[in-house]
Amino acid sequence: MLNNSLLALLAFTPILLAAVLLVGLQWPAKRAMPLAFILTVLVALFAWDMTITRVIASSLQGVVVSVSLLWIIFGAILLLNTLKHTGAITSIRNGFTSISPDRRVQAIIVAWCFGCFIEGASGFGTPAAVVAPLMVALGFPALAAVLMGMMVQSTPVSFGAVGTPIVVGVTSGVDSIAIGETLAANGSSWEVYLQTVTGYVAVTHAIIGILMPLLMSIMLTRFFGKNKSWKEGLNILPFAIFAGLAFTIPYAITGIFLGPEFPSMVGGLVSLAIVVPAARKGFLVPKTVFDFPQASTWPKEWLGSLVINTDDLKKRPMGLIMAWFPYVLLPVLLVLSRTSDSFKALLNSWSMPFNNILGEAGVSASIEPLYLPGGILIMVSLIAVIAQTRSLKDLAPAISESSRTLIGAGFVLMFTVPMVRIFINSGVNEADIVSMPVMTARVAADLAGASFPAISGAIGALGAFIAGSNTVSNMMFSQFQFEVAQTLNISTAMIVALQAVGAAAGNMIAIHNVVAASATVGLLGREGATLRKTALPTLYYLLFLAIIGMVAIYGLNIADPLLNLT
Repeated sequence: MLNNSLLALLAFTPILLAAVLLVGLQWPAKRAMPLAFILTVLVALFAWDMTITRVIASSLQGVVVSVSLLWIIFGAILLLNTLKHTGAITSIRNGFTSISPDRRVQAIIVAWCFGCFIEGASGFGTPAAVVAPLMVALGFPALAAVLMGMMVQSTPVSFGAVGTPIVVGVTSGVDSIAIGETLAANGSSWEVYLQTVTGYVAVTHAIIGILMPLLMSIMLTRFFGKNKSWKEGLNILPFAIFAGLAFTIPYAITGIFLGPEFPSMVGGLVSLAIVVPAARKGFLVPKTVFDFPQASTWPKEWLGSLVINTDDLKKRPMGLIMAWFPYVLLPVLLVLSRTSDSFKALLNSWSMPFNNILGEAGVSASIEPLYLPGGILIMVSLIAVIAQTRSLKDLAPAISESSRTLIGAGFVLMFTVPMVRIFINSGVNEADIVSMPVMTARVAADLAGASFPAISGAIGALGAFIAGSNTVSNMMFSQFQFEVAQTLNISTAMIVALQAVGAAAGNMIAIHNVVAASATVGLLGREGATLRKTALPTLYYLLFLAIIGMVAIYGLNIADPLLNLT
């Protein structure tokens, strides 16, 4: 039987292959991901001794999940195309120009403030799917729009979808019953422990997230400015820090005192309420305005197939309130869908379950067309076209244009997500060894020893990179992180928090998230270009997370009194 180190290396080879092909050789995902999928199947069959039935079942499970992702992508594109045809996008674009013509300011407001709120309300990669096409409509290059959309998949993600990564991911990822019993014996409870983890996650994210708007600005000016200048991005430092604090302070306070459900939504709402009026008045905004070079000079790499020619779409005058109405209604319905039991039950009444596919226990999936953000996006599109035009005629061309965009994304996701499901389901095998992600994490932990807090977040990021989900990463690795912390006699709550924060950062480089975001602006085939850029903010996040982890555990000696570990 192969030793653990060799098994970990084999488990990592499909990920390494995908990275080399996408980032190193700049292959499009439609060529790279089928090869990575085939290699994953071979490793699963011959190294992990998974049965053919379980591999096929996992692949079919991935297909079902892919359909759910495509549904979300379709809804996001449909909303944008609907507003394009009604003329609302023209008003929205003009409205942003009236706030500030500076592209750095626009990116911070749309991607950071608005995107963080959408993440808190929905999750599921919805912020990038909503923000990217909206930014294209505002005149951003498609590649820049996807980059901004992916970068917001960081700080707010741990509390996305009304706290799902913590409430579901962490709770399901550890043996909460056994931990709860131990806590009860010491006069505490699982709820207190989870709130401790939530507080650590909120404070850690808040510290690192302050600089994310600045990094967005720097990435924008360095890669998409005429002068390719880092300095032009730094020139907005006071405003960017102001925008970072406008989100992270209410975010952290909400996480510490109210729990995991609402930090991102509260932070997003407060930041919008503060940053938009400040930008309109020019508060801390540089006098020198940054804009992109003429669109006619943009390199092909920047361009997607989604084109918003607003000059041709001024069909009728529309006020800003009516133009923005769909984007106000969208988060309201998303929040209700996650918090109102009656509305949630109504949306879940239409479900297509696929339980124990091919008889494989635990290999299940379902599609809830109305409950998924895609269904809500389509509802909002329908309401928008009626409210803005009193007619449905603009919906037909919007549906036609949106449908054409899905073909390329569907092909890529049908290989990427099944690969992910094989990884996750590989823990059930005839060789009686742990799953591929856990094996990789165990070997990394053995190599790190007492320095484990420095790589704890990177393990979380690895899970999100593979699965494209903070929640799934937490489910895969939280118990493992908890056990390592117990072995090292350090704070389990802090280590689990590092896992959750790292998993959020890993969303920025998750391949199928990049594919999904790229699909909304017709940028398929250039996923490697996006990944090379999102790797930079991901490295920033993980580096600072490693420092915070080591300082918190060994410098501040954060204890874990709930489990009497210290």
